[in-house]
Amino acid sequence: MNRIISKQQLSADIYEICVEAPLIARARKAGQFVIVQIDTDWGERIPLTIADADPAAGTLSLVFQTLGATTHKLAALGPGGVVENILGPLGNPTHIGRFGTVVCVGGGIGTAPLFPIVQALKAAGNTVKLIIGARTRELIIFEERMRSYADELTIVTDDGSYGRKALVTGPLRDYCAASPKPDMSLAIGPAVMMKFCEKTTAEFGVPILVSLNTIMIDGTGMCGGCRVTVGGVTKFVCVDGPEFDGHLVDFDNMIIRMGAYKARETEDHHKCHLELGIV
Repeated sequence: MNRIISKQQLSADIYEICVEAPLIARARKAGQFVIVQIDTDWGERIPLTIADADPAAGTLSLVFQTLGATTHKLAALGPGGVVENILGPLGNPTHIGRFGTVVCVGGGIGTAPLFPIVQALKAAGNTVKLIIGARTRELIIFEERMRSYADELTIVTDDGSYGRKALVTGPLRDYCAASPKPDMSLAIGPAVMMKFCEKTTAEFGVPILVSLNTIMIDGTGMCGGCRVTVGGVTKFVCVDGPEFDGHLVDFDNMIIRMGAYKARETEDHHKCHLELGIV
C-alpha cells in the first residue's frame, strides 16, 4: 500500500498527488511511468507518468486528469488515503544527451510528464526552449516550475486568455524556421497535438521525439493493448516506448485505436459520478 502525503488541485479537473513509493522514487528516470491500481478487487489499472520524485523522502509526484471512473475515484482520495498498488518504474527512460538546442512542447496535462525531461536536458547542458499550450488559462500547469529550468518559455492558449493566442505549432514553427534551427524537439500531449508537431518539424528536417499515451492495461507487454505502428513495424508503448521517433509514428491509426473504449468509458464515468454523489 502507498500512502498519499499531499494532494493539490491544479485546475478544474487536473490533480497532483504526492505518494509514498520509496523503491520507485530511487530507481525512476526521466520519461518513465507507473501503473496505478487504487483497489485490488478487480480495480482498473491505469498508467501515470512520473512528474517528479524525491528519492530522499521516498515519494513520487503523479499528475492526472479526471476523465474516467478510476481517475475520479483517485481524485476523491486525500492525504492519508491509500493507493493499493503502484508498479514501476516502467518504460524506457528518455535518452538524455547534449544535443544543443532542444525545443520541448507540452500540451495540457502533457506538461507535467515533460517536467523531469526538461530538468534532465538542462542538467546535461542543453539550451531548452519550452512551449506550454492549453485551451484556456485555467488549464496551464507547471508554469513556475518550468521557468526555473527553461531558457525560454512561451505560453499559448486557444482562446487567447493567457500568453499568445495560438496553437503550440505556431511558436514551434517559428523556432524551426529560425537560423540556426533546433537540434532536437520533443512533444508530449494529446495525440492530435503530437501529430501536428511532427508535421511541423518534418517541414524543416528537425528530429522529434514523442511520448505516446495509448490504452494500456498491464504495462509489461503482455496484453498488446498499447500497440502502435512505428516505421511500419508494430511496437508496444509500454516496453518499446513510451517515446518514439515522431516522424515514424502512424498517428492516424493510433488515434483510431484510442477511441475503442469511448462508449464504455462514458458509461463508467457516469456510474462513478453517481457513486460519488456529484451528479
